[in-house]
Amino acid sequence: MIGISKLYCGTVEASDPLRYGRHSKRLPSHLLQFSKDKRPVVVWNVGQRCNLRCVHCYSHSRDCEYTGELTHEEGIRLIDDLAEFGVPVLLFSGGEPLMRPDILELITYARSRGLRAVVSTNGTLIDDELAMKLKDAQLSYVGVSLDGLEETNDRFRGIPGAFGRALSGIRACQRAGIKVGLRFTINARNLADVNGIFDLIRDEGIPRVCFYHLVYAGRGTRMTDDDLSHAQTRDVVDLLMDRTRELHNSGRPIEVLTVDNHCDGPYLYVRLLKEDPERAADVLKLLKMNGGNSTGLGIGCVSWDGAVHFDQFWRHYSPGNVRDKPFSQIWTGTDDELLNQLRERKTHLKGRCAACKWLTVCNGNFRVRAEAVTGDVWACDPACYLTDEEIGL
Repeated sequence: MIGISKLYCGTVEASDPLRYGRHSKRLPSHLLQFSKDKRPVVVWNVGQRCNLRCVHCYSHSRDCEYTGELTHEEGIRLIDDLAEFGVPVLLFSGGEPLMRPDILELITYARSRGLRAVVSTNGTLIDDELAMKLKDAQLSYVGVSLDGLEETNDRFRGIPGAFGRALSGIRACQRAGIKVGLRFTINARNLADVNGIFDLIRDEGIPRVCFYHLVYAGRGTRMTDDDLSHAQTRDVVDLLMDRTRELHNSGRPIEVLTVDNHCDGPYLYVRLLKEDPERAADVLKLLKMNGGNSTGLGIGCVSWDGAVHFDQFWRHYSPGNVRDKPFSQIWTGTDDELLNQLRERKTHLKGRCAACKWLTVCNGNFRVRAEAVTGDVWACDPACYLTDEEIGL
């Protein structure tokens, strides 16, 4: 996760996370990516069912009943373990998490155990009544997925009217006083809508937006031809910086982040080095604190059936199941060879990644994307858009 607004626009300085000792339990949410203890943010896919049919869905979700999901009692035990382990954030995801009947009880219980609770949703089920219930449950944040403006989004989501219903859900959250933001997965099908998304967040007063780079997982494995070229990726990251700066200069300090491609960090730094060398030096410190991709370290996932994954996209491999062993024991154990290798990934990386001068701020980027394309988990991430010269070759 690369904070465009934090780094490029200077809303966070290198001294800010240091004031809290960089300990995840003490850091405010906007500084969590700079923690040094790397207790994982955990994504819990509370159910596989979803009312939409998104073309890039990593969970292959459909609107039907699924069996084998963690029960309420098993979910409570999971939350207890995560709280005792010191997990700073529990992200309720799906499928569509708001379709789970006991979701409000689970959120309330997570908050009672001291976890920050957030929800990743398509937003289409949120009305004023549900928004107030989420507010009463002390939910910290609602991330609503939009993948374009109305026509693009509805085609991408597979359901006519999905955009309008999601926008209604966002407005209901705002009326209830819940912090809400957008999640947008960039690809060739919606690239032309990026500018419009910035206009939308400006006009609707939405305080946060996360732009995700495409990861080839679930239905997304069929979208490799829809991923951006390296040149397109560079152009869109420049656009994100330009529009973020424009909003900040106009008195709208919206939080803008990119996710799932840590090349964005060095790319931002190199651009800033030309524009503001003094600020660039501070940014480099923050990028080193961030540490790059933290799959298997700073982020983990528990699936609907209790299977643990290194992140929410690495669905084809699991080092264990919370029905058999607590998440904390799986996560800190040494029995799984691949998990051990991820902890020491710099010694296993190959090719350009192994020789890259930005390795300490990128950490090898996205391993699951490299594996999806090459069959080798330690090969170079094909989404790396930095040139040989830029990485020091």
